[in-house]
Amino acid sequence: MSRILITRPRVQSVDFGAALQRAGFEPVFFPVIETRPVSDLSALDAALNDSGRYGWVVFTSVNAVDVFFDRIAGQASMPEGLKIAAVGSKTAAALRQRGVEPLFTPDKFVSEAILPGLGDLRGMRVLLPRAEIARTVLPEAIAAAGGLPHEVIVYNTLPAEPDLLGLHSLEEGVEWITFTSPSTVQNFIQIIRQNGLDPFNLPGKPKIACIGPVTCQAAEEAGFTELWMAQEYTADGLVKLISEFAD
Repeated sequence: MSRILITRPRVQSVDFGAALQRAGFEPVFFPVIETRPVSDLSALDAALNDSGRYGWVVFTSVNAVDVFFDRIAGQASMPEGLKIAAVGSKTAAALRQRGVEPLFTPDKFVSEAILPGLGDLRGMRVLLPRAEIARTVLPEAIAAAGGLPHEVIVYNTLPAEPDLLGLHSLEEGVEWITFTSPSTVQNFIQIIRQNGLDPFNLPGKPKIACIGPVTCQAAEEAGFTELWMAQEYTADGLVKLISEFAD
């Protein structure tokens, strides 16, 4: 049974691992990042207290949804008048679990694809709850369209402690390594090197599966070869990609 390494946080890997198992693969959980709300959420509080200033709130990750809604858990509902947009099916699903239906979710699960659905942004403030390492593409695009992006850092992305079973699997050899964000690429390299392995010359010469173009570009720039990208930028898209190679 082919072993597939999953590098995303464990809490976000359950469905991915189950889908791999159903497809006949053995998932190997090796989270290389963990996320934590920032210790000081006063900037988010200020934005929520003055929510009438914003035309849109754009969520680009499940983590941002969780921190945002946990912060307003004591309130009866979303701040009045806010329009919500989401990047990615998982982010949209996380909003629905909170009882909020996003008004727009782009077909392509990349941040810059959100812009056409926001309409005329001239003079409009757009709230972006994000990670501290989030790309600058989205706020720059909003500004170029005449909008006023307001980035609020709500969570940190940190290197995870290496999983010893996962390291052992890497030493034995896996068939695929999956990356779901640039931070998984960067932290994987760091963790592997710290544990005496060469991330670009691992046993079994695993292929690299990337969830989308941004992650694929990060992996290529980092030095990985044997790269493939899912056609659908989701975990299910990664399962389909890997399954096609097995056929």
